[in-house]
Amino acid sequence: MFGAAGKAGTRVVAEAAARGHQVTAVARSLDALATLPDGVRPVTGDVTDPQTVAVLAKDADVLVLTIGGPDTVLYTDAVAATVTALRGLGPAGPRIVHMGGGASLLNNDGVRFFDAPDFPEEFKPYAIGQIRAFDAYLALDNSVTWTYLSPPPVHFAPGERTGHYRTGLDRPVVGDDGQARISYEDYAAALVDEIETPRHLNRRFTVGY
Repeated sequence: MFGAAGKAGTRVVAEAAARGHQVTAVARSLDALATLPDGVRPVTGDVTDPQTVAVLAKDADVLVLTIGGPDTVLYTDAVAATVTALRGLGPAGPRIVHMGGGASLLNNDGVRFFDAPDFPEEFKPYAIGQIRAFDAYLALDNSVTWTYLSPPPVHFAPGERTGHYRTGLDRPVVGDDGQARISYEDYAAALVDEIETPRHLNRRFTVGY
């Protein structure tokens, strides 16, 4: 799993390990992986390097990308490197599960949240990177299998793991208060559920309470 040291990544690692999966946690520095659940293998690696990805993907069932940061190029470089590596492995290669962004979800007017006039300026670099990554997946042929999981566009933060959530496709899943929200912990549960029981191959989905 690339991005294993991040806020979401650490929770996905913990969720998968708790269910008994063999997890390889990948980060640029081993120092970032100092605290991992028992049985998780720490590895240094660069998600934008196809050779590194290919080596780690060779014996994997799924490649999970929970990468992030304000560098818009990181996201598309990661998709490009991962796709190149998996195409090199052929049909035996794993599928991709990508932690996406919520800015490409559609609001009640059918407009992407990113394109709404009140979209926060400080989040734009992250949103642009994730939108471009999503577009890159949509442009792929069927030689690579992927899933892109969008969190809610606003209310997404560390919290409680309830194990309960609902799924949607291109519009946020809203609760009785009209807001879409989920904790990092339940997002991680949803992502690992998708790994175990794939329901959204070669498409995006989203989760919320």
